[in-house]
Amino acid sequence: MKQAHESGEMEQIRRFYDEEYYGGSLKDGGLPWHSRKVAALVGDIRGKAVLDVACGLGEWLGYFRSRGASSISGIDLSVRAVEACRFRYLDGDFHVGAAEALPFKDASFDVVTCMGSLEHFVDKPAALGEMLRVARPGATFILLVPNSGFLTRRLGLYSGTQQARIKEDVLSLDAWTALFTSSGLEVTRRLPDLHPLSIKWITLGKPLGWPLRAIQAIALAVWPLSWQYQVYHFCTRRAP
Repeated sequence: MKQAHESGEMEQIRRFYDEEYYGGSLKDGGLPWHSRKVAALVGDIRGKAVLDVACGLGEWLGYFRSRGASSISGIDLSVRAVEACRFRYLDGDFHVGAAEALPFKDASFDVVTCMGSLEHFVDKPAALGEMLRVARPGATFILLVPNSGFLTRRLGLYSGTQQARIKEDVLSLDAWTALFTSSGLEVTRRLPDLHPLSIKWITLGKPLGWPLRAIQAIALAVWPLSWQYQVYHFCTRRAP
């Protein structure tokens, strides 16, 4: 019964992404400056195999490929997103499917990323277990997740992303760390997501809202980690 329930929920989520989230014009805007800065912390990517779970339009993979990754692979529930990736990156390996059942062989990747997506997964421990399975020994994992301690959320001024109405589980930073640890990962570094600190993000929407967005972006640059909107977790496989 649980499997049937999850299958139905997964299908609902897939339809949301195909028909609404990726329902309009699909534009690859490239990675914002701060995301590129975070990606560079992986170090020399040349000759390494990279997997992005819930890859969306493949912006992260495009960046890693431009830096010399030997191969790029991605998986996403959305057929539309995966078709866009296949069109843009002819040498990539892209699949439509769920993170909970990755269609890749064991020990295939040097870098595994999951950016702003884990909170939308039906079975997070299963997805993390699959990421570990397909990662090589010594692999680097980068997981970007939302923080329930985000000050703007706690003040009642923010209720979640567009995906919140279909599925969005926002945990505290301690709860995310506990989940990663219990799944076999060790968090080695955490960084705030400062991509809103850009003219492009600040000038989204109606001009009347731009001053407030500017204040929010600047605040993120100085707030402590516990108040941040999203936090990058750099992880390695936990020693047995």
